[in-house]
Amino acid sequence: MLALPVPGGRLVNWSPAGPPCPAPPATAPTSRIAYAAAHVVADALADETGAVDWDATLAFREHLWSCGLGVAEAMDTAQRGAGLDWATTKTLVARTGALADGRRWCAGVGTDQLPPGPATAASIVDAWRAQLDLVGGAGAVPVVMASRALAAAATSPGDYHTAYGKLLSEASGPVLLHWLGEQFDPALAGYWGHHDVRGAARELAKLCAEHADVIAGVKVSVLDAEVETEFRRALPAGVACYTGDDFHYPELIAGDDHGHSEALLGVFDPLAPVAAAALARLDDGDPAGFRARLDPTVPLAREIFRAPTRHYKTGVVFLAYLNGHQNHFRMIAGSESARTITHLATLLRLADEAGVLADPDLALARMRPLLQAAGVV
Repeated sequence: MLALPVPGGRLVNWSPAGPPCPAPPATAPTSRIAYAAAHVVADALADETGAVDWDATLAFREHLWSCGLGVAEAMDTAQRGAGLDWATTKTLVARTGALADGRRWCAGVGTDQLPPGPATAASIVDAWRAQLDLVGGAGAVPVVMASRALAAAATSPGDYHTAYGKLLSEASGPVLLHWLGEQFDPALAGYWGHHDVRGAARELAKLCAEHADVIAGVKVSVLDAEVETEFRRALPAGVACYTGDDFHYPELIAGDDHGHSEALLGVFDPLAPVAAAALARLDDGDPAGFRARLDPTVPLAREIFRAPTRHYKTGVVFLAYLNGHQNHFRMIAGSESARTITHLATLLRLADEAGVLADPDLALARMRPLLQAAGVV
């Protein structure tokens, strides 16, 4: 039993009593494409705060693959633009590529190697192109990420069409695009030339229609199920919608009579065994069973991604620590301090209720020193 802080400054006695974490299915899902955006494990003993524990980081990717999920590498979940620099990102992509051995993976293509300050459209496209070549050369499906540099430089929707059009017209193979909402990164406000989310969606759908020969899909992370559904229906044939909505993922993956979203989700990092078990039910033609398995995880996901949403990585790493995937709760750039002990205690309780704790006794043992460090006796 633990004494856990709850909102309002009180302590409550708590013991785990939730359902057991399911064993992952024997085969990967076939009815949906599902990627988990993977976090990186910090080297807690390194002199610098941006160092990565490569053994633990790569072991976690093996865990995701063992659950039947694809690995989405070097995305915002891996702290791109929030502590993970470009030099380390290149190593991460290369090491994951060497490990993949034909297993499903994709990787983020950004512009974060650009120097600070204003950038020209040409330099932005060049930066994307360099990362696209590296990711493709490593064997991953490239995911063209939203660019902070382009958000700062663009003055109209046409600027986005010009930059993306130049890159896509030269791409040698299928790519995914990533629409990351400002909830996840305030520097991306007004992306696609619109502050209105539906206006942005129309602009992106137009871009997809113009380059449908090379765009295999779009990851949508705007936390609005209605907007994503409308956008999904507006996409041209052959361009898939990948949900990045960590609030409404069960309904979006389940879909409706007009189609469904594939999955490329940060929340699948901590949910991997449960998500895989749910997807297996979809494969068996049991959508009700899929929802019954995955819906109970939504309160946990909403707490992980609560505002300020950009700090969700703290909860993702915390749950990896509780579940034994790393031996410490430290993050690159010291980002473990971004959330309160009360938030972390809430995550522990919700993870138990969702059947996400692989070993509840281990989770209790690992929570105790964090509570003690926070002054909870």
